[in-house]
This record gives sequence, C-alpha cells and structure tokens, in this order.
Amino acid sequence: MQSEAVPGPLHAAIIMDGNGRWATQRGLPRLAGHHRGVESIRRTAEACPDLGIGTLTLYAFSADNWQRPTEEVGGLMRLLRSYLRNETQRLARTGTRLSVVGRRDRLPDGIPEAMAAAEAATAAGSRLHLRICVDYSARDAIIAAAQRLQGDDLTREGFGQLVAGPMHGSPVDVDLLIRTGGERRLSDFMLWEAAYAELHFTERMWPDFGPEDLAEAVAEFGRRERRFGGLKAPAVSAAA
Repeated sequence: MQSEAVPGPLHAAIIMDGNGRWATQRGLPRLAGHHRGVESIRRTAEACPDLGIGTLTLYAFSADNWQRPTEEVGGLMRLLRSYLRNETQRLARTGTRLSVVGRRDRLPDGIPEAMAAAEAATAAGSRLHLRICVDYSARDAIIAAAQRLQGDDLTREGFGQLVAGPMHGSPVDVDLLIRTGGERRLSDFMLWEAAYAELHFTERMWPDFGPEDLAEAVAEFGRRERRFGGLKAPAVSAAA
C-alpha cells in the first residue's frame, strides 16, 4: 500500500556511498562491498512503489571515479555488465523501466550496447522508473545542455529537460535526495534537479541499506514543510 503521509509519485535520488568502507571494515576487498551493494539496489528498488516513489535515480559511477585504481574500476565495469545481463528480465517482469544516465563513449566495449538492450527490454515498465547514473557529472550535464541550446526562448523547464536527459514522463525535479555512508555532500550529483530536494543523510553504509531505511527517509520527508522559497499558507478559519 502506498504511504498515505506522502503524496506520490515521488522522485527519489540516492548517492550509494560506503561500499568500499563496508568491505574494508570486514577485512574484505573493496569490490566485495560493491557486489553486496547490488543486492541493496534490488531490494531498495522493489520497495519504492509501495512507498510512493515512482522514479528512483541512483549514483553508481561518477565521472571522477575513473581516478580510482585500475583494478577497482575494472571490477566495477564487470559488475555493471553483470547487472545488466542478470537483472533486465527481472526488471521487465516487475514493471520497472531502466534508463542509464551519463556518458557512454568512455565505457568498455559491449557495455553501451548492453545498456541500450536493457533499456529497450524494459521500456514498457510503468511501476517504477529506475535511472542509474554511470560516468555521470552534474556539472558536465549542465554544460552539455548549454551547448545544445538554440534560440532565445530559454525557460527553467526547458533547460531542465536538457540537463536531465530523457525522462519518459518522469519528473525532472528530485523530491528526496538520500546519501548513505555518513558523508554530507552532493559530490556533483543532480545539482540542477535537486535544487529544492529534501536532503536525508544516514550513517548506514549502502550495502546495509534496505526498505526500512528507505521508509524512514520517506517518513521524514513527509514531516517536512516544503515552501519552495515561499511562505507557509495561512490556516483557513472555519466559518462561524
């Protein structure tokens, strides 16, 4: 049942932080944390519709992550390839539409094609729009949008569509932005789309994040007063 406290569908975004630290704390290779993090993606996405979330955008690999050790980057690319291969049918079966956001020209051979195939196979999904950001930079997305501009009829809405890329009817603006792992920064993620997002930071490492944590974040979101720069509407007195 959809949460009654929060109107939906919401656009939630998550910075999935803490995979490497989770593994290191357990004496495991950092990639073990990323593998465990894939399970968190699955259970979090499955919980979204019942919590009133219609769009979920996940920060999987930033444009700056190429600076990480070659072994770790290679492992992440293999994990991405495996995710696309193993999860596409399940996503289609559960009514989840998959979109991949970010550059594709720097990815290893075969991965862009796998992305396109997964997007095509899940295109009919209407229960949840799952967007995964790979080789993504919000600042680069804003620059790319500016480079595509033509004419003088610029609006926030039109520019926002250029920044966000194909949304397939999903809202551009993020309602709730969650970061796991205890850090409190945006790290070049959804800077335009999250202009008025409610921010939720948790100490929980991403591999341990689950439906209960997501429900807690949504419940907190429902208790907040969103004014978008305006003032709270005055209470209307009942007629005498």
